[in-house]
This record gives sequence, C-alpha cells and structure tokens, in this order.
Amino acid sequence: MKFLSLSYLICFLLSGGYCFAQKTTKQSKPILQSDTTSWWKQNNLRVIQTNLPAYEAATLNPDSLLKDLEDFSANTLLINAGGIMAFYPSELDFHYRNPFLKNNNMLSDVVKKCHEKGIRVIVRFDFSRVQESIFKAHPDWCYISPKGERIINTDMYVVSINAPYVQEKAFNIIEEVLDKFPVDGIFLNMPGYQVNNPYEGKYHGIDQNDYDKKRFAEYTKGLTLPTEENKADPLFQKYLEFKKFTIEDWSHRLHTLIKSKSSKVAICTYMDKYVDIIRHESQSSTVLPYWPYTASDNVSNAVNSYPNHVISNASIQQISFQSRFNAVEPEEVRIRLYENIANGSGLDMSMMGDMQGYEDERNYDVFKSVYAFHKKHEPYFGKYKSVSKIAVIAPGSWPSGPTMQEYRGIVLMLKEAHIPFDIVEDAQISNLSEKIKNYKLLILPDITYLSKTSLQVLKEASENGTNMIATNKAFFDSPQTLMDFFGAKIVNNDNDGSGNYLQPDNKSIFKRFDKQKMLFWKFNLGIYDFKAADQTFLPILAKGRPGPPEIIGGHDPVGSFAMGLKNHLKSKAVLLPINIGRLYYMHGYEEHKNILLDVIDHIYPAATGIIQTSAPARVEVILQKYTKNLPGIKSVAGENGMILHLINLTGFSGNTYFPPLPIYQMKFKVKSDFKPAKLFSMTTGTAIPFVWKNGFLEFKVDKLEAFDGIVMDK
Repeated sequence: MKFLSLSYLICFLLSGGYCFAQKTTKQSKPILQSDTTSWWKQNNLRVIQTNLPAYEAATLNPDSLLKDLEDFSANTLLINAGGIMAFYPSELDFHYRNPFLKNNNMLSDVVKKCHEKGIRVIVRFDFSRVQESIFKAHPDWCYISPKGERIINTDMYVVSINAPYVQEKAFNIIEEVLDKFPVDGIFLNMPGYQVNNPYEGKYHGIDQNDYDKKRFAEYTKGLTLPTEENKADPLFQKYLEFKKFTIEDWSHRLHTLIKSKSSKVAICTYMDKYVDIIRHESQSSTVLPYWPYTASDNVSNAVNSYPNHVISNASIQQISFQSRFNAVEPEEVRIRLYENIANGSGLDMSMMGDMQGYEDERNYDVFKSVYAFHKKHEPYFGKYKSVSKIAVIAPGSWPSGPTMQEYRGIVLMLKEAHIPFDIVEDAQISNLSEKIKNYKLLILPDITYLSKTSLQVLKEASENGTNMIATNKAFFDSPQTLMDFFGAKIVNNDNDGSGNYLQPDNKSIFKRFDKQKMLFWKFNLGIYDFKAADQTFLPILAKGRPGPPEIIGGHDPVGSFAMGLKNHLKSKAVLLPINIGRLYYMHGYEEHKNILLDVIDHIYPAATGIIQTSAPARVEVILQKYTKNLPGIKSVAGENGMILHLINLTGFSGNTYFPPLPIYQMKFKVKSDFKPAKLFSMTTGTAIPFVWKNGFLEFKVDKLEAFDGIVMDK
C-alpha cells in the first residue's frame, strides 16, 4: 500500500515535436545533446507525471517505466528530482536526501533511457517545505502565522519565500541537478506564498516570518506587514503588490540561472512571468455540482490570457488529497483530455507513483486511447486561432466561492447554447488592450477590483464598439465606472432576493418567455438606481405574503429593476446586478439562462450566427482555425482551415460520469469565409458531404460517440 505523496500542484511535461501523419506513425528519434531548439514551442505535449512517494525510489525500474511511457504514446515524462527531498545523491547538506534511495543512478538512468527513445524529461522541484531536521537547524527559514503557528505535514515544515532557503538554497539545488543531469525542463510545484495547508484544508494567515517583515518594510519604506487579508484595506493592496514583485523577482533570477546553463531547458510552473510552459490542473470537485468543463475552462483562460506561452493542463488522477490512490471516473478523464486538445493544450496526466502496481488502473485504457489519437493526428492539434467574438472575463485563474459560481454559471449558459467564446483572466485585461478591443461582446460576471489601466482598456473597447454585460456586484468598488458604463448607482448591492420575482414584460427583448410572466429569484438581487440609464427592464416584484395558499400574493412592483441598459456611441452596456450565473450553476432553471440569451440576442444578435446546430446542449462544440503543426516549421502562411471539435458530455449526470450516449444525425451550419476542399471526420477518416453557400457551411455528422474532430481543409 502506498502512502501519501508530498505533491500538490503538478508539473508540466513537454514533448519533442515529432510529426505523425494522419494514418501512419514514425519512430521517435533519440534526443541529442546538440538539440538546442525551444522544443516545447511545438505544443504537442503528451505528458505523464509520476508523482513518486519517497518509498518508490527503492522500487522504480527505469526499463519498465520507459516501456509504459511508450505503450501510452507519451513523449514527455515529469518525475521528482528535489526540493522537499532529493531523488538523487545530492551533495548539499541542506538538501534532505530520500532515505529510500538505493540506486544512486535511478534518475540518471531514467533520463538516459528516455532520451534514447525521444522522450523528454522534466524534473519536479518543490521548495514549499523542508524536512524536520532542516527546520530544527534553521527555524528562521520557515513560515509562522499571525498566531505563531507553523504549517506542518508530518515531518515537513512550510518555508517562507523571503527567507534564505528559497532565496538562496533553492538556486543551489537546481544548479546541482542541471549540472548532474541533461534534463529538458524543470517544473516548480507550489510556487509563491504559502498561507494554507491544502492537504488538511486549513487557512493559517499571512506569513509573519522576520524575513518577510523586513523585506516588506524595505519595499514600502517602513510599513508593517498586514495580518489580515482584506481587499478593501489599502495596506493589504500594497501587500498584494509586494507579493507580485517578490515572486517575479525570484522567477527572474531563476530564469537567468537556468538559461545561462542551457537555453533548451524549459521552465514550467503555474505562473506566467519568466516561464516557458504554464501548467494548470483539472481536479475533482469536493462540492456539487461537478464541473465537466474544467479543462476547457482552464485552457481557454490560459491560452487567451497568455497567448505567448505554451499551456499544459494536467488531469489529476486523485479524487482528493485524502484519497490520493482512488482515481476520478474514466469518462471524466476522457472529457478532460479531449477538452485539452480542442482548446489548444497538449495532453497531461498526473498520478501518484509509478504506473506499475498502481492501485486504480481504470483510466489506463482512456489514456492509451486518447494519447494514441493525439499522436496519430498530431498535425491537427496545437496551432489554433479562435473564431470567437465574445469573451467572458474570469475572476482569476483559480476562481472560488460564490464569485466562481457566478462565473461558471455564465460559462455553462454559453456552452449549452453553442455560442463560441474565449475566456480572459481579469488581471490580464491591461496587458491585452488590442485583443479586448476586437471582441464584439464582453461578459463580466461579478468582476471587481480592476486596475485603473484595465478600466481604461474597457472604456476604450466600449468606445470602439465592444458591447458589455456585467452581472451581480461587478464594479461595485468603482461607483464612477458603474455610472459611466451603465448609468447605474448602488442603492443596496447585497440584498437577499429569495421570494422576489422578476417580470419579463418586454416581449420585444425577452422573446423566450411567451408562457411566463414571473421568474422566481434566489441569492443576491441588487437594488440599483438606473435613472441615468437609457432603458430599464425586468421590474422587481415584492416578496409578497408567504404562507398557505389562502393568503399568498402581494407580488407588486417595488419600483426597481434587475436590468439597466445604456447606449454608447458605438456600443451598448447592460448591467444585471443579480446572481444570475450562480443561480443557474446551482439550480439549472432554464428561465435564468434565457434571460442572458435574450439580452445577448438584443445587444449582439450575431452571437448565435457562427454555429447553428441541432446538437443537444450536452455536446460541447469548439470551433478553431488551425495551422498544421509540423516539426521544424515555425509558421505557415495563413491557416489551413478550421476544425469543429465535438465532445460528448451526455454521460454526465451532475454527480456521476457514465459512458456517453451515441448521438445520430446532428445538423450543423457553420460560418466559413472559404469553401473547403474537403471535410472529414478524424475518428473515422471518412469524407463528409457538405454544402457551402452564402458564407456558411452545412453538413451532418452521422454519429458522435465520445469525440470527433470535423476537419474543414482549405
């Protein structure tokens, strides 16, 4: 029986970029030391991460590991090297050596054998913790909470980012590994500030280590380190700025060190600055409802927010930190992997330990199948350009809580309506000015605390013709923005709407409500003054008289509205100060989705014109322009066509993943500015008859099982 591993955030694995034709494959070439290209830019990763528990250092067999990697069509291995403990004979006295390590050549043998078969090796470091013996020698290196507590996992102590272990010793450890092993990349697990114990689900507070206090005082010219996280506190805002500065300073120094050793070594972690590959994770949810779009969510956010990076989204096998050796359901994994490649990531899987003797092998057939599919069709993946004219602004890359629910509800509505959209992280708005201005509609679910630069970008986008829809408490922290964009003023933005109704009385806009006069409400129902708006909609009805049928009623208009619209010179801006996304995400009533769809139809009617289909709502439809991904070719003049990715989610029941139901005779009408030379199915290889007229492509998909990619070649 395996014990708990010491890893949380998973590394990124990278691939060698060898071409595989549609029907044939070629032998992988050995990786030579003279290979100096930025190999990861091929964006064809098929990563398998073995998160090794300490004891597996005694049993791991490099030959069987290599055979497994080849059987699974992997082209990149991610494996432990150092930090928490060394999986090699480290000569550094502050680098705790794995006590189970018997074969001192284990890591070197793995790297050598992988390279002989053309498989890249990325090594994992985790500098978030040190072993107890190191803590006892250097307690000043470690985290201490405002209450004087340490964060401890058995005999591992969380460190402080500004203390000497991270600021100095981590560089020594990485340098030692790079000098000993010809690795292709490094992965940093759990980078940055540690204030939680994720393995126990406990928050401990802002680190009060003396090194943090001193550096914060130096950075702020004398301010005292805050002890509470409060976004409304200017001191905490300064602390967030300080954290960003210190993390980027460390990342810059690391980048300088690694690239001075070798430009061909990729840097991978969960951040973007001074990084080659951004890692993300699809994890199982600990609360209902489950989120079947986790991979699409992660990858679309990353590729659109950080367009100059390669993205690798890992499918995390474990159910939870307390249940490491029980894997998530096979059909959930299949959906994640297909969503990865449909949105522009390679394939990435993380498991606890070696593949031999694993406690839960149910997903092995899925990994073999999808990884082989990617290898076979590699030229059709990895070089995409979005067709979307809509962007949903995400509340960060790891959203949580009610804000996450509001955001996911909006995403769910658009997915089910087959409306193409991109996802852009809120913090990246200021860095993507031109991209933002090119969208025809921005949807901002509960987005707050934007920088002045970001607000200016949104203003310029509005002036340029970009429509906007904002929901719930969006911009509550900027009253001037609410007035300028929406003609709105807050009366009460934190009002429980349980028992209230909305009235979709304007049938010229709310066309989906021909049989409904009152729409129930729950969660937040903001009360706003829309006198400066051009139009108001959705009158709010009072809670009335709850009780037995004999006394109910009294749902009269309260004089406030749940929607305000302001006309700008070239655009429209709509504010829905209500938890519309959260309500749909949690309860799934069509009426709440229909509010948003009717509003979109009103201010941007072209939204539903890119893809028209008879496909059920549980078929995820992702349309991409593509350029063939061929080795040794950095770019091709123009796109080679489009690919319509179809992911069958009909097996998802809300809390269980069953095999998907086959779907027959789906009709599609897709906007296309070219007449394809051919249309074919990736899964069957057969040609698909089509008609192209008036800028639209019409065809049928005879049968969809788990996935298909409909290739429209020029």
